[in-house]
Amino acid sequence: MAHFIDRRLNGKNKSTLNRQRFIRRYKKQIKEAVSDAINNRSVTDTSSGESISIPQRDISEPIFHQGKGGNREQIHPGNDQFATGDRINRPQGGQGAGAGEGEASNAGEGQDDFVFSISKDEYLDLLFEDLELPNLQQNQLDKLVQMKSHRAGFCSDGVPSNIDIVRSLQNSLARRVAMSAGKKRQLAELEGQLAILLSSKNVDKVAVSLLEKQINELKRQIKAVPFIDDYDLRFRNYEKQPQPTSKAVMFCIMDVSGSMDQATKDMAKRFYILLYQFLTRTYKDIDVVYIRHHTQAKEVDEQEFFYSQETGGTIVSSALKLMNEIIAERYNAGEWNIYAAQASDGDNWADDSPHCGEILRNKLLTAVRYFAYIEITARAHQSLWREYQAIANTKDNFAIQHIRSVEDIYPIFRELFKKNRQQQGAA
Repeated sequence: MAHFIDRRLNGKNKSTLNRQRFIRRYKKQIKEAVSDAINNRSVTDTSSGESISIPQRDISEPIFHQGKGGNREQIHPGNDQFATGDRINRPQGGQGAGAGEGEASNAGEGQDDFVFSISKDEYLDLLFEDLELPNLQQNQLDKLVQMKSHRAGFCSDGVPSNIDIVRSLQNSLARRVAMSAGKKRQLAELEGQLAILLSSKNVDKVAVSLLEKQINELKRQIKAVPFIDDYDLRFRNYEKQPQPTSKAVMFCIMDVSGSMDQATKDMAKRFYILLYQFLTRTYKDIDVVYIRHHTQAKEVDEQEFFYSQETGGTIVSSALKLMNEIIAERYNAGEWNIYAAQASDGDNWADDSPHCGEILRNKLLTAVRYFAYIEITARAHQSLWREYQAIANTKDNFAIQHIRSVEDIYPIFRELFKKNRQQQGAA
């Protein structure tokens, strides 16, 4: 059996490996704690680390020990209430010992939960694990081809920053062996002959002098072989290849009408901040288009999307029309993966909801990869939900979810963007 010991340095954090093992081992408990922690954060605080608590019972290690076997009898001094064979009732709860919710009491001892701090990167990795944009496809090569560098072996010419030291030293060693191996063998033979002459009774000084000259000359020639030569140098070679581009855009559509109170808007903002963090964390290049609407829709920047106080009535179709116009103007469906996430309280003019359904069926859903609608309300569903639900029953790339409280945001977010969601929905 062979044992491999990893003695590589871990940098400043000397417990990196142990930390990774701990996260893998108690991943379920840590993810549950992360899910609970996100609900207690402020609206904008979703990109920092977290201190999470894990119950002691979840991290306790099972142990084997040898117990006392058989039937045993014990005598407790001071007993004046029980006789042999009596059954003792379990103590009742109350205002005395054990009345609290925790493990500790005034008659015993308990243990605090284990507090474990995770970094920003670990927090976001756990937050967005197993999530993806559904139905993301690689587009065909654009007219403006994107080139990406790939490793393509080694070459003898290059810039110093690309030099491969290991490969160059291997070439140097091979060259030195090839140039000096024959001379070293000849040197060993001559040194052997010299030793024989010097050990004989009658030393031939002329022969010894001749051998010494030959030996010195061979040593000089061996020493003259350079340790490294320009011929030995090898450089990492890179070549550029055309890459299919997976260009994607996400439309964030938020209802800011008068029926959306501050609490409802805060929940919508929490959802969109989660979505923005997920997109920028998981994908390198993605466009985000922000649209706010009441009776009229307007494309805005990130600052205005989250902080503007503008409000008004409700006509949802205005936002869908604006989205369709932006797609026609800037985002060709054949070149872009188009996604949309719409948040509203469901309040809309009754005669406008069928119009929204018509725009979705005939225009938007033929162009987008995935459209997610979340309704944030504690009231009964209205005409917009019923219209959207009919679409969701017939279209695989359309999904609706209902958020009632802050605790629903993260589970529903994961449900909307979990991996292989498109295949599961089709099945």
